[in-house]
Amino acid sequence: MRAGAHDSAPAVELRGVAFRYPDGTPALRGVDLSIAHGESVAIVGANGAGKSTLLQHFNGLLQPHSGEVRVEGLPVTAVTLPQVRRRLGFVFQDPDDQLFMPTVADDVAFGPLNLGLDADTVRARVQAALDAVDAGALAARATHRLSGGEKRAVALAGVLAMEPAIVALDEPTAALDPAGRRRLIELLHRLPLTRIVATHDLDLVVELCPRVVVLHDGCVVADGAPAALFGDAALLRRCRLEPPLGCPERPRTAAALEQA
Repeated sequence: MRAGAHDSAPAVELRGVAFRYPDGTPALRGVDLSIAHGESVAIVGANGAGKSTLLQHFNGLLQPHSGEVRVEGLPVTAVTLPQVRRRLGFVFQDPDDQLFMPTVADDVAFGPLNLGLDADTVRARVQAALDAVDAGALAARATHRLSGGEKRAVALAGVLAMEPAIVALDEPTAALDPAGRRRLIELLHRLPLTRIVATHDLDLVVELCPRVVVLHDGCVVADGAPAALFGDAALLRRCRLEPPLGCPERPRTAAALEQA
């Protein structure tokens, strides 16, 4: 945990968080959630369930219309955003939303430079972050010439260079080929951080996350271990989810699912 963290506080805590889209449609309906330091938690649900919206509340990209979000005991408000974002790093679903500097090294250095760190410290952080994602050889490359998997790795490196205690990732395996997906899973396994992953990739969840939070219609409807939740055919049917291919309880046919 980084210095200054509240030892007794959860990594992330939401109390009664509600949010509406600009047209008035409810996106989150009184979400209560607590994530402890060191956990690896997946947030899953069908399209429109509220996964990305929920994740974007963790570091103040969105502010709730009611309720409260805390990161390491610190309320997430407009005033506290700089402190919150040092504690919790956010990796966007589309890495092109995150990469905007000419070279990889420039991009990864952007956050530490904005912290006012000296040049030697910034260089050390950039190298360590790129090494952590196996992208040290990409430092001089132009960001727009990277592959999809390389862009995801570099976007994650940019977050790691800020040395957060918590990282939140929105659909991290989206559009990756199988080899890129496997490399990303292995990388995430190695990170000694609190990890919160919003994803459709339930096989990723089985490999990476001992805890799953299921969202449906903006509400938390289940919270538990993958084996228990992904073996609950009625829950999956209600939330419009398919069990992962690696789930031992996966129904073999649609008829079997209907009979469960």
